[in-house]
Amino acid sequence: MYGYDQNPGAQQQMGQMGQMGQMGGGYGEQPLYPEPSPPSLADAVRAFTTGSLAAEDFQQIFATSKVYCPRGDNPGFLALHNTQQPVIPMFTTLKELRRYAGKESKYFVITGAEVIDLLPTGYGFVLDMEGDHRMVFDAKAVEQMVDFAMRRMYG
Repeated sequence: MYGYDQNPGAQQQMGQMGQMGQMGGGYGEQPLYPEPSPPSLADAVRAFTTGSLAAEDFQQIFATSKVYCPRGDNPGFLALHNTQQPVIPMFTTLKELRRYAGKESKYFVITGAEVIDLLPTGYGFVLDMEGDHRMVFDAKAVEQMVDFAMRRMYG
């Protein structure tokens, strides 16, 4: 028989395939020691700002996390220009975005990797502007994040 049967008893009748299933390698079985879930982006921001998370670890979590971005009527990021250099507000959760932009605000969701890929040159971003652990990444920090992502992808 090819594939798998969702009936656990059927695995025991499949010879060697059944033996593998009994050892915890079968489909649909719970592993003995489940993988811990990765920290949320909000948790990573808190850990990074308190010094308990390395920059590389933060960047890996950021790359795969959802980021909430306020939007206007036109596609693209909304930038704040009343700062030393332009920054784009982004948020780790919808709740943080709503605290900043209001309950009825428009937004879009992308991954951190997409942020790094799409952010215009010369712009930084700020995570959770109204939050307790606000993080500001200036344009130079964004360039370093791009370099880190490229090294991870291409060696």
